[in-house]
Amino acid sequence: MTRRILISVLYFCFLLFLGCSNGQVGLSGKIVFSDDGSPLTFGTVCLATSTFQAKGEIKNNGSFTMGSIGAIDGIPPGTYNVGILGVTEELNDGTIYSLLDPKWNSPSTSGFSVTIEKTTKNLEIKVDRNPVTREQSKSGN
Repeated sequence: MTRRILISVLYFCFLLFLGCSNGQVGLSGKIVFSDDGSPLTFGTVCLATSTFQAKGEIKNNGSFTMGSIGAIDGIPPGTYNVGILGVTEELNDGTIYSLLDPKWNSPSTSGFSVTIEKTTKNLEIKVDRNPVTREQSKSGN
């Protein structure tokens, strides 16, 4: 009898937990370069609308987990503009070089958007490398 009550209580709590979901989508994904599929190994992916923004840190294998407040709280379903932030390196001469095409620096300039639905779990974003090489950046071209 006690076991039945315990199982019933646990089942009720599980249903209650599902019923009280805030509608957020637990989203993870990977950022890869469009030319060869290799992962982007650092930076921050940003998904934004005119009223909402979520960020996820890109790990060294290109993966990320998206959150609106914390890294794992998820995001509401919707259509988002995508930006990739913090993907620069300082060259030996002090020049700052962006690994990505500068259009990716902001969700408003990337020209790339994604639609996240309640069933979306994983996302792969393909980004373009900076068309200006490190050598051109050093010489100011």
